Amino acid sequence: MTIFSKIAAGEIPSYKCAESDKFYAFLDINPLVKGHTLVIPRREVDYIFDLEDDELAEMQVFAKRVAVAIKKAFPCIKVGQAVLGLEVPHAHIHLIPMQSEKDMLFSNPKLKLSEEEFAEIAEKIRNEFE
Repeated sequence: MTIFSKIAAGEIPSYKCAESDKFYAFLDINPLVKGHTLVIPRREVDYIFDLEDDELAEMQVFAKRVAVAIKKAFPCIKVGQAVLGLEVPHAHIHLIPMQSEKDMLFSNPKLKLSEEEFAEIAEKIRNEFE
């Protein structure tokens, strides 16, 4: 079981932003910017393109709903999407509020946020999620 499966199952704490029966969204604990969120399938799949076509489509639609909530909670020009998949063997999408393309550079220093800040950010996104 991957760390992300344990997070989605509630075995490891996370800052939940949204969920459905098939997908789970939570804050990245090493965020590039406030609102940096991960979207994962609950089903454990290493590589995003190993998802069935219908699952991948549903995941993108779920991620879109999360991105809309992020944009409302953290006004930005756009919410960027990135799929890297090398750091954790569980398919995931990064959703990152952007003021410029530089906000998507994973080589940028990560924010250091307190538990209170993480909780507040997650709550803002949850409150906007429809």
